[in-house]
Amino acid sequence: MKGRELDKQFDAGEDITKHLDLSKARRPRQEQRRVNVDFPVWMIASLDKEAKRLGVPRQSLIKMLIAHHLDKTRV
Repeated sequence: MKGRELDKQFDAGEDITKHLDLSKARRPRQEQRRVNVDFPVWMIASLDKEAKRLGVPRQSLIKMLIAHHLDKTRV
């Protein structure tokens, strides 16, 4: 199928997923890489308390806080 036909189907609201190989799909700039960070015990306790209050895992809270800070400081 040519790209134009796929675009037409998509624009018409048709399901085009049968034409896609989702096993190779990627989200640009969303690839993950593992990093290790050591935090003081008091900071972990504070993170856990805030994560519990928000109902999210500690790792998600850390990601949210870092993303928020980076967005604020983006030039």
